[in-house]
Amino acid sequence: MHKNLLFKLIIAIVLIWTVSAVAIIYGMDNWSNRGTFGDLFGAVNALFSGLAFAGLIYTIVLQREEITQNRQEIILNRTELQRSVKTQQKSQSALKEQARQTHLAAKINAINSLIGYYNSQIESKKSSAEIVEKSKIKRKAVIDQIDSLIDGLDNSSVE
Repeated sequence: MHKNLLFKLIIAIVLIWTVSAVAIIYGMDNWSNRGTFGDLFGAVNALFSGLAFAGLIYTIVLQREEITQNRQEIILNRTELQRSVKTQQKSQSALKEQARQTHLAAKINAINSLIGYYNSQIESKKSSAEIVEKSKIKRKAVIDQIDSLIDGLDNSSVE
């Protein structure tokens, strides 16, 4: 739309210029009249100055529209960036919680293996009474560790 208007303005100026040149050449037969008429070009000069000023205003309006669009795009990009950061923070938080849960599961598996080992020591016929007694004490300590792990969990993290 703006290019179309600019094109029309240029065509109008060239047309006015051409018509004035043709009118001067064919409308005035002597140089004296042409000189007097040439003095009247001050008005045409004012016209061209006005058109240049109109072009300047047109350029300013176009730049203002472009600046407004750029601001809107910047605001939109900033909003999208903030959403992205929030999403990334949520993802990081979820990964931290997952790592904590994995660590807890590994601890529980290790404790379970220890309990299985102590149970096998207790149930083995080859184990001496001293080994059986030490295994029972160690198994009890491991079970106490499980109790302390469970007490350390809040209800929201147990699913």
